[in-house]
Amino acid sequence: MTASDPGPVLRRVYGRRRGKPLNQTRQQTVDRLLPALRIPLEEGDGNLDPRMWFDRPVREVWFEIGFGKGEHLAWQARNNPDIGIIGCEPYETGVAGLLSEVVDHHLDNVRVWTDDAALLLAALRPACIARAFLLFPDPWPKVRHHKRRFVSHDRLDILARALVDGAEFRAATDHADYGDWIVRHMSAREDFDWTAERSGDWQGRTPDWPQTRYEAKALAKGLKPLYLRYRRQARAA
Repeated sequence: MTASDPGPVLRRVYGRRRGKPLNQTRQQTVDRLLPALRIPLEEGDGNLDPRMWFDRPVREVWFEIGFGKGEHLAWQARNNPDIGIIGCEPYETGVAGLLSEVVDHHLDNVRVWTDDAALLLAALRPACIARAFLLFPDPWPKVRHHKRRFVSHDRLDILARALVDGAEFRAATDHADYGDWIVRHMSAREDFDWTAERSGDWQGRTPDWPQTRYEAKALAKGLKPLYLRYRRQARAA
């Protein structure tokens, strides 16, 4: 893989795509909105500009990997109306949750990808995403399933390629082993800097980082999540 060529990316979506059937209202919302908001990617050549998927000019494009029910993404969209936000989530119930937020808050700066996030990242041109989020992903705790974790050498390569110089990558988990896994993988890289200067920096969220329902469940169980922030280093001239 080079800075301009992401290399081959295999489509890999693990876990469920569907849960219980949606109620009539949510199903109607999905049927009406998803065709307009879903990113129409069939093939990517590694040079697509994500701004083209928004109906109006946006100052930056942000990217959330696995947005759950969409409450974090919707909060960011409401509070940053000049930002275009792409959310990746294959789980139908999660997509329905985000689309309900879009309707309730009249959001016009959200787009949705319902497949493997790495597949879309690899289709984008280099240095086009200004912020990325990976919040409380499935930790895939069994050793034989560790290859399913988004944080891996190959996928971080694809993410790093898509991020602009100075872009922030936020990751959070309540799973101790996955937290250690993320820190070890990120510390081994030369293209990201960990922004933490003291322990409090990874023990709590910043004001522009709202709580998700998964975090609330973790805290209710007495777990102590890690909140990790990394900065994409400037590319060599």
